[in-house]
Amino acid sequence: MSAGTPFQFLDQDLLLLPQKAIYWQQEKALIAADVHFGKVGHFRKAGIAIPRNMEQDDLAMLSDLIYEHKPEKLIFLGDLFHSDMNNDWDWFVLWRSQFPRLQIILIKGNHDIISDKHYTDLGIILHQKLAVGPFLMLHHPLADPEEKDEDGYVLCGHIHPGINLVGRGRQSVTLPCFAFGKNQAILPSFGKFTGRVAILSRKADRVFGVLKDKVIAIS
Repeated sequence: MSAGTPFQFLDQDLLLLPQKAIYWQQEKALIAADVHFGKVGHFRKAGIAIPRNMEQDDLAMLSDLIYEHKPEKLIFLGDLFHSDMNNDWDWFVLWRSQFPRLQIILIKGNHDIISDKHYTDLGIILHQKLAVGPFLMLHHPLADPEEKDEDGYVLCGHIHPGINLVGRGRQSVTLPCFAFGKNQAILPSFGKFTGRVAILSRKADRVFGVLKDKVIAIS
């Protein structure tokens, strides 16, 4: 697996991973946002031809990260499953059976509309928000990034952040990024079948761009 970038923040040791997740060493927790599993099945059900292996690639990536870092818990910051139930759920059930002792927590997002029972039957713990150590786990970013949440520094997803870089020849590229601001950090979307929105770097104190095999500090 490719190396992550260590980032000490709020006296916590974070490893920013090029797989677009964070490993939090003190909590032995792997954190990912916006997997959107089932999105391929959702589009295929609508008659749109999308390669099915995208879903299995995301699950394989999660498995690789679990085998490498050996987390005790896996925290999803919302939008784990994209929409209504479809055949891709069976792949997720099979994947879950491989890690029966792993605690999985889902902070419910706007796309997580499947009945809670489907998750709880798999031993997945559901929350609307969750405070752990100095962090508050949410799905949506703060409505006002300048206003601090009294429950902790926010880790969230939802907007699939990216940073736009422009070269001297006016060529440009938008990289997925981790954006750490004054009161919140927005994680890149984990799922392959997701887009990204370029954010203004002035909204974040520290921005880390995600390349294929490494994470680089941009600001």
